[in-house]
Amino acid sequence: MRMIPPLPRLYSFRRCPYAMRARMALLASGVPFGLTEVSLKAKPPAMLAASPKGTVPVLVLQDGRVLDESLDIMRWALAQHDPEHWLVDDREGSETRALIARNDGPFKHHLDRYKYANRYSASADAMSAEDRRAAAMAILTDLDTRLTGRGNLVSKHPTLADIAIFPFIRQFSRHDADWWASQPVPRLQQWLDRNLSSPLFKMAMRKDAFVDDS
Repeated sequence: MRMIPPLPRLYSFRRCPYAMRARMALLASGVPFGLTEVSLKAKPPAMLAASPKGTVPVLVLQDGRVLDESLDIMRWALAQHDPEHWLVDDREGSETRALIARNDGPFKHHLDRYKYANRYSASADAMSAEDRRAAAMAILTDLDTRLTGRGNLVSKHPTLADIAIFPFIRQFSRHDADWWASQPVPRLQQWLDRNLSSPLFKMAMRKDAFVDDS
């Protein structure tokens, strides 16, 4: 029998970008939740019982519902409380959906094959790591242009799109930090640095920010 937690229970992995954005949304919403930091080599039986696919993040709600997609967790949290107005400026959601779909689809595809080139070297669509990086940068160059005159992706203040996307650009930028610093995307670099230095992100990444009461 699957146990129902006294608080919403988030199964997370600190360095996973999907888990990062879920944690940030939960923290921004102010919704109390318990957290279990997952070892990817020994996933908790309770997490696998809730979501057999075995990937983080997973949120088990008090009514027994399970959310095992990071965007679903973000939207659920913000539906409870959205004090930073992440959902307000794109009411129809078309811009946000398109930006996140491109990030989670083509950009993530190229990012994985750039960062883990050896792992994908024998794949049917094998491209060089440099070609993958260039394909990812074409997407990022477009984002740099989008930031002109407003500072964030769909508004003058951060919204769901910014928080959902920047953990993946963080991952891309860290693979070769010197190369990234030399790229002609100054608005995107400043946007990334601003998000990385935000109190919310710092809280989401602190090892002692959560009580693992599992």
